[in-house]
Order: sequence, then structure tokens, then C-alpha cells
Amino acid sequence: MSFHGSIPAGIFGFVILCVVLLDAFETVVLPRRVTRTFRLTAWFYRRTWIPWKQIAGRIRTPSRQQSFLGYFGPLSLIMLLAFWAASLIFGFALLQYGIGGHEQLGNEPITFGRIIYHSGETFFTLGYGDIVPTSSMARALSVLEAGMGFAFLGVVIGYLPVVYASFSRREIQISMLDARAGSPPTASELLVRLAGTSENPVIDQIVLDEVLRDWERWAGELLESHISYPVLSFFRSQHSNQSWLGALMTMLDVTSLVMTGIEGIHPGQARLTFAMARHAAVDLAQVVNARHDPQAAERLTDANFNALQETLAAAGLKLRSNDEARQKLARLRSMYEPYVHSTARNLMVALPPWQHLAKMRDNWQAGPWDRIIQAKGLAVLGQKPVTPPSDEDHF
Repeated sequence: MSFHGSIPAGIFGFVILCVVLLDAFETVVLPRRVTRTFRLTAWFYRRTWIPWKQIAGRIRTPSRQQSFLGYFGPLSLIMLLAFWAASLIFGFALLQYGIGGHEQLGNEPITFGRIIYHSGETFFTLGYGDIVPTSSMARALSVLEAGMGFAFLGVVIGYLPVVYASFSRREIQISMLDARAGSPPTASELLVRLAGTSENPVIDQIVLDEVLRDWERWAGELLESHISYPVLSFFRSQHSNQSWLGALMTMLDVTSLVMTGIEGIHPGQARLTFAMARHAAVDLAQVVNARHDPQAAERLTDANFNALQETLAAAGLKLRSNDEARQKLARLRSMYEPYVHSTARNLMVALPPWQHLAKMRDNWQAGPWDRIIQAKGLAVLGQKPVTPPSDEDHF
């Protein structure tokens, strides 16, 4: 039994297809940030991230909260792809319903629900043939939808590996920061450890410039990858005390101190790294729709600055501390801290301090069997094997 279509339904279906295809193109193919007022992907993430964050806020255990937040990035990526597919199927169904010209085997009446079913089996190229397009336009539309289904599968196959490759490159550098700057990383710890690797009382300029140059490139790759694939902003690091935002903040803190003035250190490369890292901080705050927070807590009080100066001095690093230097540091901090603070609040990420008040153990120094080994006094390798810990010890 064939049926005649509905022009309004066809127009509405065409609009849905245009909106979804444009959004998918801008998200997957277009390598730049789109500043249009309404975007379907941005709307999708606002409607899913806000309730997810509210649920996470009710979890009191920090490790469990971070684990729960860590699911959102990969899960939202799958949900977004499913949302696009469902929207395309619904749009094609409206278009098919609008133009009419279908019949169903067994002469059963054609309803909109059955047209949605026909659109779904066409999109995924199932081809049961129980509902058959009879008009020329309906047949052409079915062929177009089947081709769209193949294209969508190609997008999924190509999109996911690229996203995870970008995530992997980001995390390698963050993991390397563990031994250089502690867990979580801090500016003071990075400078103190670099000073400890030098035979001179100050940091080796070549080593420092090499480190800062690597992080300049990392900040550039971070900016490019997170603008091209905004979902990466929600991907969490392997350890709860590490994050891409914390690493970015640490590098901005380090370069700010070097630019403020440390005796015997030239700030040339620090200026370049600061510029690139600040660029990333500002642009990525806009990617996650961060808002300026005038009530953000002060990270570097006078007491903290004095303690930081003493810590650096103990490592042979003389930080300028006159009024001009303090004003310069305050000016540099004002260029990035508001953006990073707002981004951290939006993403529920803990930012590292300028220095730890107590000695912290690095991630590489921790292991699931450490407590058992220490309890049994096995300080030397080669002793008899220890009973593996329970699952609770792993988490």
C-alpha cells in the first residue's frame, strides 16, 4: 500500500540533515574552532556534561570521583556518534515520509514508525526489502541514505584512531613530567630538580632550554589537537594527580618565574614557551566555554612567595624579589591564571600549587606491592615471591 507524503515533514527532515551534516563536518573534518552561536555538538556536550558533573559532585571519595569523570570523555564520543546516526536516520525518515511513494509487503498500511524503521535499515544497509520505495525520488533518496551510512561508518573508523593517537601523544609528555616535576607537578619542584642535575650552582642553560623547547612544542600540539577534536578536553590522564591542564599550568608557572628573573638564567626560551602555553590556555578556555571567575582563590600569597623563594635559594637559585619583580610576576600570572582557573572549574580538574608544603611521592615510586614488601622487610630483589595484593590494593 503506497501513501502520499507531507511537505512540512519533508522540509523539516531536510533541515535536520543539513544541520547534522554541517555539524559533523565542522567537528570531524574542519581543523579550526567554529565561533557560530549555535552548534549541535556544543549543545550536546552542554546537555550531557552538566548533569554528569553534578552527579560527580556528589561523590565524596576523590579517587572514585576522578574515575567517574574519566568515563565521560570516551563515553560521550560514542554517544555523539550515536546521536549523529539517530538524527540522520530520523531526518531521512521525515524526508521519505514527506515525498511518499512507498509500499509494504502484505499490503499493510505505511505509518511514520515504519518509515523510521525503513530509514534505519537503509542507513545500516540491512536491505530486508519488506518496505519498498516505488517512486523515483524515494528510490534515489534510499540510495543516497545507504551511501551516507557507508560514509558514516568510514568517519567512525577514521575518527576514533585519530582522537586516541592525539590523546596518546599528549599523555606521553605528561607522564615524563612525573620524574621531572613531581606528582602532581609544581614549578618549584621542576626548577629544583633541574638545578640538582647541574654541577654548577645554577641550572644548566642548555638543559633548561631543551626542556622548555619540548614543552613549547607540546603546548602547540595541545592547542591544535584540542581545537580540532574538542572532546579531548574531557579525556583524563592515567593518574588522578595528573592532567593536561595541570601540566600546562606548571609550564606557565615555570616560565613566569624564569621571566621574572633567576640569577644566571637567560629567559629567551622561557618567553617563547610562555607565549605558546598562554595561547593554548586562552583558546582552550573558549573551547570548553569557560567563564571568568573573579572569586578564584589566590594561588601565590606573600607567604607562599617567600616560601617559594627560600626553596629555590636552598637549591642555589636566586629569584628576584624586589617590588619590580613581584609586580612583573603578578602581571604575568594575570595573563593566564584566570583562564586556567575557569577551565579547571568547568572540567572539575584540580590545579597544582606553586610548591608542595610536604614531600610528595612521585607516581613512579608507588606500586601496588610496596606496602607488602615494606611490611615483610624485603628491601632487596631476588627474595621469595610475595603474595599478590587484593583488588582493593590496586585501587
